[in-house]
Amino acid sequence: MTESAAPLAGRRAVVTGASGGIGLATARRLAALGAEVALVARRGDVLRAEAAHLGGAATAMPCDVTDAAAVDRLVRDLGDRWADGADVLVNNAGVFAPARVHETSPAAFRLALDTNLLAPFLLVRALLPAMLARGTGHVVTVGSVADRAVFPENGAYAATKFGARALHEVLRAELRGSGVRATLVSPGPVDTPLWDAVDPDGREGYTPRAAMLPADAVADAIAYALLQPARVNVDELRLSGS
Repeated sequence: MTESAAPLAGRRAVVTGASGGIGLATARRLAALGAEVALVARRGDVLRAEAAHLGGAATAMPCDVTDAAAVDRLVRDLGDRWADGADVLVNNAGVFAPARVHETSPAAFRLALDTNLLAPFLLVRALLPAMLARGTGHVVTVGSVADRAVFPENGAYAATKFGARALHEVLRAELRGSGVRATLVSPGPVDTPLWDAVDPDGREGYTPRAAMLPADAVADAIAYALLQPARVNVDELRLSGS
């Protein structure tokens, strides 16, 4: 691959939720653009198979990103590979289990909080200091249309996605002038395995899977933000189907 065909050559990216859907599509896209990619998710077997397929630019890093101690171990392991830390963090890991508020169990609500909101915080807290020390880096948060709009059966999901958007906006304010950029990518419904247990085609008011965005469209939006000149920050991208 020539330098012109590898605009992310030399960049080191951590992508969470990389065992499928948007995360896997993003890992593939960034690797194709020349980045070194750490694929992070719980499913180590899937990550290892995908990393082997992508070649030397990819590394499988199994981790429960809701566990602060596990995230700390992840960062130590990354330090063995990348002495200067990561250049890019894509916070993508998420869960979605629609239910009416009064029918949502405390355990299900806690899982949404831990995965959709606590995990991004833990990763930023762990990886941002090295970016700030270098004066360069990029934090990408994968949001949702549900981070600014409410829908029935989205009590846990919307609460956590609104929170993730707020976290991004605070982070963006704190990073201004630091050389580290922050981008929120908020897509409408995306056809990923997240919907397998939901069956949106059989639910009134849900977007049919055939009409959803492909995961590659979100990966392309993330790549677009990363490829802007250092002086340009893409604050937010909202994606919808045509």
